[in-house]
Amino acid sequence: MKLRSLALLLSLVLVNFAALAHGDFKHVIGTVEKTSADSVTVKTAGGSSVEVKLIATTTFVMRSGGVDKPAKLSDLAVGDRVVIHAKPKGDTLEAAEVRFSAPVAAATVSKPIS
Repeated sequence: MKLRSLALLLSLVLVNFAALAHGDFKHVIGTVEKTSADSVTVKTAGGSSVEVKLIATTTFVMRSGGVDKPAKLSDLAVGDRVVIHAKPKGDTLEAAEVRFSAPVAAATVSKPIS
């Protein structure tokens, strides 16, 4: 359990450092709440919902089995974990890249036999 917590903490730190390296792009991180042909709505860890507009040049990358693979909007599903690199355009965010992976299965806890 401690190893998982440490791995999660390290992942969050690395994501934050990577976020600083992307200039004026905003990073929307969370869980897909809704998708449409022209936008993705993300539920963030803080509980807010953020809508990001999809444009013709938006690219999709799916993480599966530890490997990044090219993807498309139809591969993205409600509940997927997502990191969207988006450029602010007025009051909206336009997605340059959508990176996502399927939700992590809940860990099973085994109880000792008494």
